[in-house]
Amino acid sequence: QYSRAVATRLSSRIAELGPFELITRGDELPVFAFKLEDEITNYTVFDVSNSLRERGWLLPAYTFPANRADLAALRVVVKLGFTHDMADLLVKDIERQLPHLQAQAAPVRDSTNAAGFHH
Repeated sequence: QYSRAVATRLSSRIAELGPFELITRGDELPVFAFKLEDEITNYTVFDVSNSLRERGWLLPAYTFPANRADLAALRVVVKLGFTHDMADLLVKDIERQLPHLQAQAAPVRDSTNAAGFHH
């Protein structure tokens, strides 16, 4: 129950940041996914994942299977021990990285050159 509460609060806070759109909210399982809004073209979810990895976070970015290969998303799994305070730190780090990402002229990473996560 606690993990779901953290997941739903965290997903809401990420959605409020602006460039993200929730795919799921984490209200059934403490897992949720989100994507970039369609009008964002100068960075990708793979760029977001990479920039957060530099801050110590592991938020995998991946494309969906063949029937939805057009959809790329980030996934957050709220495990036992992941607290509201930790979620707040993640949101702050996302906020910290957004200006750098928004200043990019074009995407740096995509599904072909992203490192670390494969499904």
